[in-house]
Amino acid sequence: MASSRIDLSLPQLEAFVQVAASGSFRAAAAQIGVSQPALSRSIGAAERTLGARLFDRDTRHVAITAAGRELLPVAQRILRDFDSAFSELGEFMQGRSGRVTVASLPSVGAALVPQAMVALRRTHPAAGFTLIEAPAEALLAAVEEGRADLGLSVRPAPQQRLRYQPLLDDPMVLLCRADDPLAARASVPWSVFAQRPFIASALHSSIRTLTDAVFVQKRMALRAALEYPSVTACGALVAAGIGIAALPRLALGLVSMEGLTTVPLARPQASRAIGIVTRIGRTLPPVAHAFIATLLAQHGPARG
Repeated sequence: MASSRIDLSLPQLEAFVQVAASGSFRAAAAQIGVSQPALSRSIGAAERTLGARLFDRDTRHVAITAAGRELLPVAQRILRDFDSAFSELGEFMQGRSGRVTVASLPSVGAALVPQAMVALRRTHPAAGFTLIEAPAEALLAAVEEGRADLGLSVRPAPQQRLRYQPLLDDPMVLLCRADDPLAARASVPWSVFAQRPFIASALHSSIRTLTDAVFVQKRMALRAALEYPSVTACGALVAAGIGIAALPRLALGLVSMEGLTTVPLARPQASRAIGIVTRIGRTLPPVAHAFIATLLAQHGPARG
């Protein structure tokens, strides 16, 4: 047999709890900010819904009934839960709570995301984070499909329904052993990769796209001595003396630099443009907007 539902409104519960606490309709009405007749009507409506009196009252005294004593802890719990739930909603709407999912290139995620998380947590201590690391193609797909709120990546293709906001330029450098003669140079031209074994990043990576574009610009037909599967592996291969490589500066955080050094690349100077990618038409949670503002404050074009 289904139990009957008792349909009391929040204003009725609040009026009841205030009268029970103060023992006075006049004092309860002043506390809530309504007229005494309006409060009396609210209590009367609640009593009719319950089919029981909540207070015994005359012109001088108000006493809670047995039914009122039974209702009181229930009403107090409902009001506490309501206040707590809407307080949490307020925190979310103001961006002080909630979760943001960030998809990032591995090198960019390691270099930029932790500092931005720490900074945001100072003002938004209840914010939660999920970090997805992926190469550019998979990263942009995660944003486009809604699995990530935002991405930190190279510029997406025009046909993708993605918005790109420039964040920073990540300059390319030569990575070589510290005892390599190139290490003593103030800068080296890209033509050096035609003279020494070149260790290339895997196909379809953001680094490979950039280095291939420079080689096309320089009309250099290069054959890589080896392709590395990760930036960490690149560092190990260079340290072993297998060859030299071109890396974005942010990627150096993934490399064990013991015995290695970097030299600026010139003629041309090249950099990997990194931006904040969001899906066109998607409404981001407020905390995601706060995270984007933090990234722009720390690294954006207008910084400083």
